[in-house]
Amino acid sequence: MTDSLEDPYDDHILDHFESPYHKGHLANPTCSHSDRNPICGDQVTVELLVDDQDRVKEAYFDGKGCAISQAAASILCEQIEGKTLDELKDFQAQQMLDLLKVRLTASRQKCGLLSFKVLKTMLYGMDEQREPASSG
Repeated sequence: MTDSLEDPYDDHILDHFESPYHKGHLANPTCSHSDRNPICGDQVTVELLVDDQDRVKEAYFDGKGCAISQAAASILCEQIEGKTLDELKDFQAQQMLDLLKVRLTASRQKCGLLSFKVLKTMLYGMDEQREPASSG
């Protein structure tokens, strides 16, 4: 892990920014969600293809913004493929930050966690859609 808070653009981040994993769109995603950071304007959309065992077969992202937000989305997509939705619900923000392998200031953490926030919002939205409607 890089000790410098001044240089979050280490090789790991730059590699994912310059050659992102699964940047683009799925032809028929099972679910999709977008969000943006209103302070800096970073935008990320995450799309998942989920099989009938609730396992992520493919994860793609698209967006625009700083190297950290876009690299983080690439790293997230690479990390979550093959995981079940339940495993993703247990995935914590600190684990996402650890995957970035750099220390970030509080404001830069928002960039590094934008795709994580998109993923979590999507997962809980899926839960709400699956819950049976209560009769009233």
